[in-house]
Amino acid sequence: MSLHFDSSLIARLAAAGPEETVHITLSLDLAPHGAPEGDASGPGRAVAPQGPLAELLLKGLLQAGDTLSFQQRRAGREAVATVTADGRLIVEGQAVAYTSPSKAASAVTGTASNGWVLWRTADGRTLDALRQQLQQDSSTAPA
Repeated sequence: MSLHFDSSLIARLAAAGPEETVHITLSLDLAPHGAPEGDASGPGRAVAPQGPLAELLLKGLLQAGDTLSFQQRRAGREAVATVTADGRLIVEGQAVAYTSPSKAASAVTGTASNGWVLWRTADGRTLDALRQQLQQDSSTAPA
């Protein structure tokens, strides 16, 4: 097995401060051995987002690498998650990537949680607010 890292990743790791966490997502390329590079099923293919966050990613309301956070002050809970290109959330300190905001929030809280209202973007908007914006944009778009 060999790992090849883009130079931008190495630069990001080198620039990280001692108190900063850098998230790295590794994915397996399941292309047949010997498939030409750039083949639709091989390396370099674009990742299509799936799941509940897919539309937000496709419309540019979320970007791969965006950081989401939530705080429940009374319960003393807070969490940080990173959005992946395929529409999942990687929660800091968790071993798996979650396919929905609510599953990611529930993993942190230990109870059923509405991740759409808990997770917030860097500018403070909830995922639910982004989803509402998406619905407004599509209802006002010309036919």
